[in-house]
Amino acid sequence: MLKSSLTIFFALLLLGAIRYFALPDSQPKMHKAERPAAKPKSAKANAWPEGLTVTPFTGPDLTPSPACLATAPTGEVYVGVDMMGSLGKAPGKGRILRLVDKDNDGKIDEHTEFAKVDNPRGIFVLGDKVYVLHTIFSAETQKATGMDLVVFEDKNHDGVADGPSQPVVEHLSNPNMLAERGTDHATNGIRMGIDGWIYIAVGDFGFHDAIDRSGKKLTMLGGGIVRVRPDGTELEIFSHGTRNIYDVAIDPYMNVFTRDNTNDGGGWNIRFSHHLQSGEYGYPTLFQNFTDEILPALVDVGGGSGTGALFMDEPTWPEKYNHVSMMADWGRNELYIHRVTPNGASFTQKQEDFIDLPQITDLDVDGSGRLYLSAWDGAGYEGSASKGYVVRAVPNGWTYKAFPDLKAASVKELATLLTSASAVARFYASQELLLRPVYEAGGAAYAVASNTASPLYGRVAALFTYAQLTGPGGVPALVQLATDKDLKEFALKALADRKGLQNVPIEPFLAALKDPSPRVQAAAIIGLGRLGRVEAANALLETSVPASFVAPAKGTEGPHATPNAAIVPPHLAVRALVSLNAVDACVAAIGTKKSTLALWALRYMHDAKAVDGLIAAYGKAKLPKLKEQILVTLGRLYKTEAPYDGSWWWSTRPDSHGPYYRAINWESSPKIATFLTSVRNKANATGKQFFAELNARDRMEIKAFGGEEKVVAAKEVKIDLEKIRSKKGQIGKSSIEDIMLALAKLKGDPAKGKALFAQQGCIACHSIKKGEKPKGPFMGQIGSIMTRQQIAESILKPSASISQGFATVTIAAKGNKTYMGFITGESAGKITMRNISGDVFTVNTADIISRKEMKTSMMPTGLANALSYDEFASLVTFLSQQK
Repeated sequence: MLKSSLTIFFALLLLGAIRYFALPDSQPKMHKAERPAAKPKSAKANAWPEGLTVTPFTGPDLTPSPACLATAPTGEVYVGVDMMGSLGKAPGKGRILRLVDKDNDGKIDEHTEFAKVDNPRGIFVLGDKVYVLHTIFSAETQKATGMDLVVFEDKNHDGVADGPSQPVVEHLSNPNMLAERGTDHATNGIRMGIDGWIYIAVGDFGFHDAIDRSGKKLTMLGGGIVRVRPDGTELEIFSHGTRNIYDVAIDPYMNVFTRDNTNDGGGWNIRFSHHLQSGEYGYPTLFQNFTDEILPALVDVGGGSGTGALFMDEPTWPEKYNHVSMMADWGRNELYIHRVTPNGASFTQKQEDFIDLPQITDLDVDGSGRLYLSAWDGAGYEGSASKGYVVRAVPNGWTYKAFPDLKAASVKELATLLTSASAVARFYASQELLLRPVYEAGGAAYAVASNTASPLYGRVAALFTYAQLTGPGGVPALVQLATDKDLKEFALKALADRKGLQNVPIEPFLAALKDPSPRVQAAAIIGLGRLGRVEAANALLETSVPASFVAPAKGTEGPHATPNAAIVPPHLAVRALVSLNAVDACVAAIGTKKSTLALWALRYMHDAKAVDGLIAAYGKAKLPKLKEQILVTLGRLYKTEAPYDGSWWWSTRPDSHGPYYRAINWESSPKIATFLTSVRNKANATGKQFFAELNARDRMEIKAFGGEEKVVAAKEVKIDLEKIRSKKGQIGKSSIEDIMLALAKLKGDPAKGKALFAQQGCIACHSIKKGEKPKGPFMGQIGSIMTRQQIAESILKPSASISQGFATVTIAAKGNKTYMGFITGESAGKITMRNISGDVFTVNTADIISRKEMKTSMMPTGLANALSYDEFASLVTFLSQQK
């Protein structure tokens, strides 16, 4: 019975998994800009959202494998072509294309190759400058040496970069992993906020010794967001602890959102997060077992692969699609809308389906409201010269309106644009004002910011413009703006935005800690941490800690994607205290009403004074609960994280190490061990069990305590393919990236693959020879139109892109009848369908009550999990030879 069920399931797998079938491409062959894009497979009249017109813009002849794109406010589209993909390693396959629709009719009139770059993963246009994030290769070894953020210039506006790029930030990813694996989990999208910072999405490769133009070096273990000024200075970590983000969405009030891909092989899913500056989101060391200490995501939405992101804020767009985060998901073939609702200093959210697009990668909007979206469309993990396209989406009834000539605009006109309902107009007007004389532009920006009749988004844009223009000289005016209840949050942000300003007073921040607005409180807490004024520590310690600050129960993974507004203020206060290294204040607070927050902060302060203070406080403590909390803190401080040198990584599988990934002893470890041992030796059986559990939880590896789990030394994870290639079930234990890398090394035995095709029941739904009864996609020519990698992906991800003509449709008809199958013919009067058994039936259109097309494949994923690498390679090879 079990074997029979598996046979049927495997047949179902291939039925819905294979994305293409053997029909020739009917798209006429045209040349360059004359040829319209191949119409997306999902581009049916009823597939697009109501109120939008979506049309092809480019096809694979011009923009194959588009990994990223960006628009200039005036409408030029820059597309990053990446025919190396995420797992390719051979350079010379990438470029930036500049596309121009001169008459604004939705069709390309001219295009140029703007620049050649490998693995373009992020683009941003700023006047004559085009910022690009991409992989750098050694000319000698032809191997990746890192990822850089660079800037090109096009001063003569001919659509071609004037010369070589100039570095902005170098070494923004792990060169060892890039050379070995390619750019999956590397650094990706870039976007600039109204505050004038470039925000960079860093995957969990992290980076070692990234260097900005001032010579500052920065290292980050794992993923998160970093930011830098457009001149390449002041590089800093904005938030930390995400896994594999691809891009950021930034709203008019500098709220930052990401869609985090966490599901490669370990069952962890996509989460949508609101990023607060200095926030710790937990991956990899705190995400599974120490979730009381992290900022939780707003939602877990299941499997997927987050890619491009945009906050839509354009007046030409319908209200129902405006003022929302738009988040692309490559794995789900969907652009989602996330509607957020304020909740304390953060938000709650609601996800909605929006635009179907096969393997969507990126999106951006220009100053006239034209939204451009790029789709990988089955280009594979190593790119393709024949797959991928860009589409344009505009609201129904949209008409082109020229973007203002900002260079010719007066300061007064630019200041007026700061209050535009268009985020694009506000941003570029702000950037142009930064080029004007400070005395004139600063006064104009301040007038808008202080005008209570102006819309808040305009006042915020003006405030950040003023702060950038005036620097230290603008501090007194910003302090005055901080007395305005509507601007207080943003004025505090601006005052603490640039580290090193010596004349920023601390008093407005201290007063704001008691403001009725939780958003103002959060801004004050973050600001105090950035100002570096340790005298603020006692005020920060007044922040209350909610009852939800409880460690997950033993063996239980804590809630890491449940909004918790109450945890935001104390979390931020802890990050500020750690930034201030407020050891003395935290030690002094032990045993007082501030004790819980102080001990939480001390967990991260690997300082000999902290250890001495905790030991002394234990001797004075009277309450058993307080004594236990002190012991927990000392246990946490026993080890520390080894400095990250970029030579290792945890692989694509989510990691459960914690609280450190590569734990090492430090100077106070012996003192902590001696003290904890003395306390344990005096404890009863219950007390000794406490130490055993502490030993296991914190991976202290003190043998005398017992109860420690088997600790596997953290090291660079590499697959020993020869050892596992024949191991049954290895497909189910591996990430898709690891399977693809293995598949490239394993030829497979087509004879064994043919036997598997029969044994697993694939022939029940797929014919190999012409003349056999058709059911699912025909396999007799699959190798002519799909690579081994594409075939493998289709099996591993059944819903990645369902074969044209094989989407499952459910029809409810009169007479209480229901039909499910594939549409094989459709006219005004009837629909012809074929079900999974190959049976054909006809439904009169007059009898149809409802019709629904499934977005996902009809069978679950994971049905190839029981196969070994060798078996899977053999099956794929057999199919690839069907030509």
